[in-house]
Amino acid sequence: MNKIPTINDSYTHQNRCISKLSNILRSELLSPELSFIMEAHDGLSAAIAQRAGFKSLWASGLSISTSLGYRDTNEASWTEIVDVVERIVYSSSLPVLVDADGGFGNFNNARLCATKLLQRGAAGICIEDKTFPKTNSFIGNKHELADIKEFSGRLQAVKDSVGNDLVVVARTEALIAGHPMEEALARAHAYADAGVDAVLIHSRLPRADEIVDFLNLWDSRLPVIIVPTKYYMTPTQTYRDANVSAVIWANHSMRAAASHMTKICKSIAANQSIAQIENDISSLDEIFSLLNYDQLKEDEKFYFPKS
Repeated sequence: MNKIPTINDSYTHQNRCISKLSNILRSELLSPELSFIMEAHDGLSAAIAQRAGFKSLWASGLSISTSLGYRDTNEASWTEIVDVVERIVYSSSLPVLVDADGGFGNFNNARLCATKLLQRGAAGICIEDKTFPKTNSFIGNKHELADIKEFSGRLQAVKDSVGNDLVVVARTEALIAGHPMEEALARAHAYADAGVDAVLIHSRLPRADEIVDFLNLWDSRLPVIIVPTKYYMTPTQTYRDANVSAVIWANHSMRAAASHMTKICKSIAANQSIAQIENDISSLDEIFSLLNYDQLKEDEKFYFPKS
């Protein structure tokens, strides 16, 4: 009998094909076409993103922390993040770029985290140049940056540990912290010298002007990733014209889930009934389809055939 492929096969194969997934992610970043990376914070959101047509996933620190009931201030441990990433990897066949904050400590913590993420099937790791513990980029004005040399050493330690098996992205928060463009560029160039595969430039202004300015001065040394959470009104063509490599939709599945769950819970509480909301939520059949219940039936036929 020929073995029928199942969702579990993708998990098994990923142990042998980690390099393939990282190469897919790397190819997306190097492609002349603009790539779009969708946030996932658990297995279900990963499956939904893949079903929607996305080609790669962002394991968001904010979204994972929120789904675990933590604040995005390094309250969630790196081991908890790694465990969630494993579920995201298991639930899709897409490359996963992991938001690893600042690496959860010094060079040794960062390389240990990267190694564990590699073992769990991640395709890439993104590390930001803030001190530990970090604060979410959109909260307050106190965002202390790590020393450039120390952070460059942290990146190099990660790269030396995982080689090309993980895409390593350096994220600079210089503009978030209120530093001038020259500081953001100096940091990005230093991180490129440390051997990273791409840089992520972050901004919380409502317009993309400083992002475009950065790209014009960067001169395409390495692929550049952006996160337009605050400058969401910017036309996508602006990113193409500026030679952005990839756009991360960084927290929108989590926020959509929170918004819709709030409405549904309020309706059930107010009406003491679920009749009025049944048509506004996913059917059980849709949930079963997302997680490939039918494949389990096929597996049963193969592994436990009726005599």
